Amino acid sequence: MKVIADIEVCVAAGVCAAIAPDVFDQDDEVGKVILLDANPGDDQLDAVRDAVLSCPSAALRLVE
Repeated sequence: MKVIADIEVCVAAGVCAAIAPDVFDQDDEVGKVILLDANPGDDQLDAVRDAVLSCPSAALRLVE
């Protein structure tokens, strides 16, 4: 799986980092998403899917 994060669309809600902290973080200055792992393992699949679906700005995509 591959995760794509669009920082231009991100509204810095932090939902992704709360749901999947091994894959997403937030920039300390502006709060925008930081992609820690663009190719997370299968063990992260459920959390990443939840984070993508929960993103209020639709800044995240998952390519399986």
